[in-house]
Amino acid sequence: MRILYGVQATGNGHITRARVMAPALAAQGIEVDYLFSGRNPDQLFNMEPFGHYQTRQGLTFVQQGGRVQLWETLRSNNLPRCIADAMKLNLSGYDLVITDFEPVTAWAAKHRGVPSVGIAHQYALMHRLPGNHSHRLMAALIQLFAPVKTAIGVHWHHFDQAILPPLIQPPLFVPEYQNDKVLVYLPTDTLELLRERLQPFQSNRFYIYAGIESPIDEGHLHFRPFSREGFQRDLASCSGVITNSGFGLCSEAMQYGKKILSTPLKNQTEQFSNARCLEFLGRGTVMPEYSADCLKQWLEMPEPTAQRWPDVASVLAAWIAAGCRETAEGLAQGIWGQDPCAVETEIPQSESR
Repeated sequence: MRILYGVQATGNGHITRARVMAPALAAQGIEVDYLFSGRNPDQLFNMEPFGHYQTRQGLTFVQQGGRVQLWETLRSNNLPRCIADAMKLNLSGYDLVITDFEPVTAWAAKHRGVPSVGIAHQYALMHRLPGNHSHRLMAALIQLFAPVKTAIGVHWHHFDQAILPPLIQPPLFVPEYQNDKVLVYLPTDTLELLRERLQPFQSNRFYIYAGIESPIDEGHLHFRPFSREGFQRDLASCSGVITNSGFGLCSEAMQYGKKILSTPLKNQTEQFSNARCLEFLGRGTVMPEYSADCLKQWLEMPEPTAQRWPDVASVLAAWIAAGCRETAEGLAQGIWGQDPCAVETEIPQSESR
């Protein structure tokens, strides 16, 4: 079996899911080629698991100042080129296309009639989630962006829908709890703004990951360049994480048992939905606008219990190797039922139907 796996590289969560799936697919003897779009190739890092991967421009979102910049997003994307890349993409020899919300491979598969499977958090938004009353519209928009024959959504809870648990690696390091250590990942905020907001809280050590070339230490503020291993080490030893409402990092923080202070990006429907789900499940504190009082209260909160999810990647890889015959509903029922630590939160009737 040979697969082309397309990955939306705008956010690190998509690449992280592909990293989790790569060894599981290899264990099934499946040959996989990878294609990444949505980020400049020179900005990709720690890509060794993907071998000689391809890149395309694709489509992306411009994020700055705590929001998606709609005009800049429209101006910076080249839709005709994305369509041309999809129409020209050679799919001969591939039995299946997998897309993690990546439009070039998704549209190429649709155009050439190649079977396609979408595996991404975004496909969960096609279902009824807490606070999401426009899921039918979302389903149409998602299928317009990255259309697939079979959509597999992942989320922190099934919400009585055909949704799977997060695709996430087991903790890379032994979890610790350093009460004064806080991990900060707010890539759309400037270093000046982060300094201004975090400087007053001098009883805490903030490890701030940003697009810088080398580490900078300024008293209790520790700025760090992007690094998968360094980030995971700091995540394992911190007391909590301050971040936007991206799915991947929030999932990793829950797995490590770290409290979450989340500021959803404005104009970003997915992050708004994630923030609602964090609150609904009691897994994080949402701060829509910066508040020093809210930050102070959150810093004083206790450590939550760690969340464990089953090995979704191995289940999906075996399902793919078997020809994707079982329905998404059957997959969801089987995988949530096999894990005694899975979240069992009561879903109100008004939210789950």
